[in-house]
Formats: sequence, C-alpha cells, structure tokens
Amino acid sequence: MQSKRAIFMLVLSLLAGAAAVVLAARWLGQQASGERTQVLVATRDLDLGQAISPEMLQPVAWPSGNVPAGSFTDPQLLDGRVVRNSIFKGEPVLEPKLAPEGTKAGLDSIIKPGHRAISVKVNEVVGVAGFLAPGSYVDLLVNIRDDRDTAISRVVLERIMVLAVAQEARRPDETKARVVNAVTLEVTPEQAEKIDLARNVGTLSLMLRNQVDTKDDVNTAGVRREDLFGDAKPAPAPVVAAAPVRRAAPRPAPRPVAAVAPAAPPAPTVEVIRGTQKSSASF
Repeated sequence: MQSKRAIFMLVLSLLAGAAAVVLAARWLGQQASGERTQVLVATRDLDLGQAISPEMLQPVAWPSGNVPAGSFTDPQLLDGRVVRNSIFKGEPVLEPKLAPEGTKAGLDSIIKPGHRAISVKVNEVVGVAGFLAPGSYVDLLVNIRDDRDTAISRVVLERIMVLAVAQEARRPDETKARVVNAVTLEVTPEQAEKIDLARNVGTLSLMLRNQVDTKDDVNTAGVRREDLFGDAKPAPAPVVAAAPVRRAAPRPAPRPVAAVAPAAPPAPTVEVIRGTQKSSASF
C-alpha cells in the first residue's frame, strides 16, 4: 500500500516538473520572438556641458513596446550634441537631457533659456563643507539687519541648481568633499538681483537639498534674536495703590494781641562839671 502511494507521488512530481519546463520554454520562446528595438545608452558617465561622440554610446536591445520617449537609435544624430543634465553609464540618452541642436560645448550651453549664471563667493562653511557639486540643488539663506537694526536670518531663494564648482562644470568621479572659493548658480534675472543685493547688504549661506525634493515656497517668516533665545518682553511694572493722604487738622486762628502804648521818650539830661565835682540835671 505504501509502495503504491510512493509511486503515485513520484509520478505526480514528474508531471509537475514537466509542466513547469514546458511553461518556462514557452515563455522564453515568446520573449525571444518578441520585437526588439536598438536604443543608444551611455558607455560612461556624461557630465554637464560635455559634447557626445559616437564612442560614448552603444546600442542595447529594448522591447519595442517600452522604448523610452526621446531615445535615439542612430549614433550620428548624437554626434556633437551637448549634455544638459547628467547621464550615467548604462542610461538611455534622451532628448530632454540634451541641449538644443547647434549648441557648443561649455558652461553657457547648459543654461536654460531665460536663465543666467551668477557666481557666489563661498568658504568651507558657506559651501556646505565642500559637498556641493555640479547638478546639486541649494537654497540660499541671508543674514542681515532690518530697519530696526535687529539681526534677521531668512531663506530668500529655493531649489537653485549649481552649474559649476570653482572652474569645473563636471561632477567629480569621487564623492570626497572639496572646499572651493566660488560656485556658479543658474537663476532667473530676478533671482540674480536678489542674490546681488543679499551678498552686498548681508551674509549669504547655502543649504544643500535632495535632488528629488521639488517642494518649494516654504515662505518662512525668518528668525530674529528673540526667536532664537526666546527673549520675553519685560513685564510692566506692577501698579501700587497710593496710600491715603491724611489731612492735617486745621490750626486755630491766632488770638488778637492787645495793642501796647509806645513808651515815652526819655527826658533830656544835662551833665554839669564844676571843678572836680560832676553832677547831672534832668528837664
């Protein structure tokens, strides 16, 4: 009885295995027979402002139904095109990541239409300890004194792209931080005016942000000294009730003084000297 059951289980396992092999072979056959399209991908990391040459590309088979929009199949169409956004090794080269046709390689070729490039002086602290790189996004913070001569720190611009660090517009191969003395930012003319005014009336700082963080319009009210230290306004002095004024009792009127008759003037006196004798006589 047990032997029959074991044989039955063995046969059932063999049938299940055979069915799995048949299904896998059918799936592979469908994939192999599916239509494919050659899509050009990068053979190395392509940096901002870099011109593309055919040896930087290679064709890769791609399912026809999932071809990325804006992809290329002919390497001659990409010869001399300038990279607008960084393209990594193995990534398809797409039209939105390239500068317009006819653009020459260089920093000015990657500036968006209607935008400008402006450089900002930085140091180890302002430059986020050297972790800024071309393609990074930063927020600008300014510290100034307001009309009441009170120090205030506030965010003035958000999500500004870094075009170049020092004199380099290419993202370095290593991730090691580098301290530089200037960075170049991509801004609109209105944003350039704000940066120019802010760095002349106060102190600028850069805040590095995540590249995929597209949230902006924080609209902070800024921070002042009293917000930083929690200084409370002096409490008003307590009102002390005045003690009741005690009025003095009225003084009695002085009694009239009786008039005194003036004394009579003294009678005239004459002193008479006779020899050695002296006498006086009154009249």
